[in-house]
Amino acid sequence: MRICLILEGSYPYINGGVSTWMHQYITEMPEHEFVLWVIGAKATDRDHFVYQLPPNVVEVEQVFLDEALRVKPSGKFNHIFTDEEKEALRRLISSDSPNWDLLFDMYQVRKINPMSYLKSQSFLEFLTESCRKEFPFVAFSDTFHSVRSRLLPVLHLMGSKIPEADCYHSICTGYGGLLASMAAHIKKKPLLLTEHGIYTREREEEIIRAKWVAKAFKGHWIKFFYMLSDLIYERAFRVTSLFTRAMYTQIDMGCDASKCRVIENGISYERLCNIPLKEDDGIVDIGAVVRLAPIKDIKTMIYAFFELCARRDNVRLHIMGGVDDQDYADECYALVKQLGLDEKIIFTGRVNIIEYFEKLDFTLLTSISEGQPLSVLESFAARRPAVTTDVGCCSELLNGKPGDTLGKAGFFAPPMQREKLADAMERLCESRELRLQMGEIGQKRTYEDFRYEIMLTKYRNLYKEVENEWPELVLN
Repeated sequence: MRICLILEGSYPYINGGVSTWMHQYITEMPEHEFVLWVIGAKATDRDHFVYQLPPNVVEVEQVFLDEALRVKPSGKFNHIFTDEEKEALRRLISSDSPNWDLLFDMYQVRKINPMSYLKSQSFLEFLTESCRKEFPFVAFSDTFHSVRSRLLPVLHLMGSKIPEADCYHSICTGYGGLLASMAAHIKKKPLLLTEHGIYTREREEEIIRAKWVAKAFKGHWIKFFYMLSDLIYERAFRVTSLFTRAMYTQIDMGCDASKCRVIENGISYERLCNIPLKEDDGIVDIGAVVRLAPIKDIKTMIYAFFELCARRDNVRLHIMGGVDDQDYADECYALVKQLGLDEKIIFTGRVNIIEYFEKLDFTLLTSISEGQPLSVLESFAARRPAVTTDVGCCSELLNGKPGDTLGKAGFFAPPMQREKLADAMERLCESRELRLQMGEIGQKRTYEDFRYEIMLTKYRNLYKEVENEWPELVLN
């Protein structure tokens, strides 16, 4: 089968997380051909891949959001819209469930120039009407720039070249889900969705905190991303998530429960299960396999460790991972110096975790948002317990799913609660015996439920479902 994977802001441009998962996924399925349809933020990233693409990747189609800003108007806008097209555009401007099929046909067939439209009299009339109804007390210029910044990427993406494939499989909702839904409609092919985290909820959290979105428009930006998730939830043949709570969230957000499946992440268990345990040398070494990015909340990690250091002197923290956000990373480095932790916290950069795990007693994750973190599963496979925030399925990984009688493989605390995170770390620091016991539990749980071959079998069965449902497809 020729499968088009639609990715946003991850593989093959950055390491770690979804990118690592995606690379292994493709590599382990040589029976399928894969097309990558990737959305990046900046066109300067074009072809700057950090992975050597597997041989079964037969095509890469790249589209960048900042290219929308460089689109030039193509002369006077002279399209005449039907009443149905006008209504679809009005609803799109209001993030109110537009007729997507009509919009896809307009931008794929008629090739409407997005910048020409946004500078047209037609758009001005739609926007003026929207302002009167929804933003009567907000400056028109502010509304104009907010609406245009929401619309421009969507209109730009809807004009994208669609790669040929037998099936379109999006790895998120949002802009990726938009492209996948458009491709499935235009090419009349099946559509799948796999969410590693609940993309819309993550965007909602970002918008609530964002300084670049004025308070008057936060609700509309949130509504916009919910509109995009509704689009693919409605059209996908199957919608998968990584854990039960995420599936229930998808259902609560409007996805048909009969479409939903849970396919847990899997790791290469054999690669990690024989790593020697660290000898007891009087120092408790804590490791964080994590990218330096705000969503990973490295600052809370540093503050929690600072609190732990006030209680215990025999601790050390190793932060292992690359830099996603250089400004944020610099702030973290400065915070370590400010707190006088230069000798206690080691920023290793990217390392070979197989070798580095030999130095560690347990691991730490302080993310604000997660799906099913591979770093925790890898820690368990190596017999290292974990302290995490209670995000995504972390508590389920630590305590087990319903019916799991193995016991606890670590402790969790609420996000951004440095003292409670310090409390959890301290409990593991106090007892080597407890660490060894919890490490064994984590390893058993990983072997039973989270091995890579288990996950791959489930995804292969998913593609077989597609083949059985669409026998008329010409499959490779």
